Amino acid sequence: MARGLDERLADLGITRLEPLGRGLEFSVFRAEPVGGGAPLAVRVGERRFDSNVNDPWVDTRALLSQEHRLTRWLSDHGLPVPEPVTLVLAETSDEPDLLVSRYVDDDGSELDCFHLGELLARLHTLSLPGPRPVAAEHLPAPRLVVGRILRRWREIARLRDGWPPPPSPGRLLPIAAPLSRAALLHLDVRRANVRCHKGGVRALLDWSNALHAHPALEFGRLEEFARLPENQLDLQALRAGYARHAEPPPAAGPPALLCRLDAAVMLALVFLSESPDPARADAALRRVLELADSLSRPR
Repeated sequence: MARGLDERLADLGITRLEPLGRGLEFSVFRAEPVGGGAPLAVRVGERRFDSNVNDPWVDTRALLSQEHRLTRWLSDHGLPVPEPVTLVLAETSDEPDLLVSRYVDDDGSELDCFHLGELLARLHTLSLPGPRPVAAEHLPAPRLVVGRILRRWREIARLRDGWPPPPSPGRLLPIAAPLSRAALLHLDVRRANVRCHKGGVRALLDWSNALHAHPALEFGRLEEFARLPENQLDLQALRAGYARHAEPPPAAGPPALLCRLDAAVMLALVFLSESPDPARADAALRRVLELADSLSRPR
């Protein structure tokens, strides 16, 4: 892939690649335009199609195209995202797809969660853009969330002996019904996906997990991500910032628990398989069972 990437970037007048990070589906590089100018970020699809325990059907081209479309739309609406420059889709199977955007620097400061909360409220009150996001799997949000909880629960059972049966779909679907009230959600908000300057958010990165769903789903993710210190999420400050512009979703009740369960099963699989960590996996599995037990109690 490297030779194909160098050739394609040379055709675009881009050089001096510096690796910034690598995830399951994409690698990201810092680059320089030939002849000088502002630095660029290049996001490259590792493979045309991919699969992992959390997401068994990943179309990296569709995700890059979505990133290009969404960041253009969000930039036009004044949201801090890396401004897209160009999307280049491969003409042959041995060449990589890539998205070139303006590079956004980060000073390493602690994330200002009040400011982040304000930003998320602005995001959630925008009108919905364009087609349904890739992660929706062509399903309405309630069916998607319940379906992926159950699918990921089965993956946990495959990896962990003695794992109990999943909650009943008949129990979960009525709880999920309110998620059909849609806003644009990011669903991967954590320090690694935020570029900061003096704590303020300069750009929100990586829109692969975006959905049209109720903001409660975003807050369910935030609640579970906040349990990991490296994510730098202060929920009290975040909710206070959000409340400056919109009413935060309730932190308690069955829909909130369901949204947290959706995040918890995903994290359990991350620590079981994608980024193995036995101690964190055990804690994540206990969290999944705790949330499932709370949902099963009569109300």
